[in-house]
Amino acid sequence: MRTQEALDIAIGLNLDLVEVAPEGRPPVCRIMDYGKWRYEQEQKAKQARKHQSTITIKEIKFRPKIDPHDYETKKGHVLRFLKHKDKVKVTIMFRGRELMHPERGEAILLQLAEEVQDLAIIESRPNLDGRNMIMMLAPLKDVAPKKEKAEDKAEDSAEAPAPEATAETS
Repeated sequence: MRTQEALDIAIGLNLDLVEVAPEGRPPVCRIMDYGKWRYEQEQKAKQARKHQSTITIKEIKFRPKIDPHDYETKKGHVLRFLKHKDKVKVTIMFRGRELMHPERGEAILLQLAEEVQDLAIIESRPNLDGRNMIMMLAPLKDVAPKKEKAEDKAEDSAEAPAPEATAETS
């Protein structure tokens, strides 16, 4: 069909003539409401951005001679980050002669990975980078913090004893 004929048809229908594939032989055009199509594309893009999840990386730093209580506190932070679907970069910082025993740092990192294995997987194994040993933990796909709260409430209500009805006889 000639371009002028297609343009006359589009004007007659109160629509637009849009060139879809200009590289084609012959070029391909389409009769449509271009404003409506553009609006729909913007809405699709907006929905895609809305449902897109951004992954943030949180970092927690340990020392090779960490106290057990400090270790537990920092492990709690790691668990909180993982429950919020954040990746965690765990760093062991070595100072001075501590660098002579990198196995101590690796032992701490592997112990942490073992203790949080129900919430995370090791994305990158412990690796010595200068004076720091780094390991990346990524949250598991099926962990959801909202569902856990709902399950906790359901368990609490199931554990609470039901008040017994007592019938008084006179």
